[in-house]
Amino acid sequence: MYHPAGSPEGEERVMASSDLAATARALVARGKGILAADESDGTIKKRFDSIGVESTGESRRAYRELLFTTAGMGEFISGVILFDETIRQSTTEGRPFTEVLAVEGVIPGIKVDKGAKDLPGFPGELITEGLDGLRGRLEEYRGLGARFAKWRAVINVDAASGVPTGSCIDANAHALARYAALCQEAGLVPIVEPEVMMEGDHTLRACGDATARTLDATYRELFAQRVDLPGTLLAAEQGRL
Repeated sequence: MYHPAGSPEGEERVMASSDLAATARALVARGKGILAADESDGTIKKRFDSIGVESTGESRRAYRELLFTTAGMGEFISGVILFDETIRQSTTEGRPFTEVLAVEGVIPGIKVDKGAKDLPGFPGELITEGLDGLRGRLEEYRGLGARFAKWRAVINVDAASGVPTGSCIDANAHALARYAALCQEAGLVPIVEPEVMMEGDHTLRACGDATARTLDATYRELFAQRVDLPGTLLAAEQGRL
């Protein structure tokens, strides 16, 4: 239910929006960046394999501890995106990683999407999953110390076959907005990431068109879902799978 600003519920909503906006501003502080430490078990295994390190729960924990306890980290890092495993881990002394980061002035965050999967009926296109049960997961992550979250949508480009279709863009934009609304309900700043992929032989114009259509659809959905825009961050980039 929507509450006007003058009501007690509305005043509480305004205060919550102010807190979210303050966190969003802190995450984009001048001279700092956000560290993505949210590799899945499969991804980090590939990286460990490349240097001859076995990927175990302990080796992954030790690697994260090495990063998060680096002296002066807070001078350059505003926030860290964690993985589900990592947000539950602690240092060898038993200090939760989220506490270690917060003491250094670094804001803990969490990746909450379940990855991009094939979009049924639309060859070559993807939809990001993870909305089922998201409200409960966000509440748990907030209790573990997270203050922001990340969700990545993947938009492929193949102009010859009409990709991306409007249906794919709209489906991902709607999922991003649903995720963002749930994040703000839980007191987390959502990073909204509609990523247009660069692979392919399409032109710069085709990439620009896909990006413009994706951003337009995403912001229409964010507005429709009553997401507080000052309390969000946009990660719009052309990337690789």
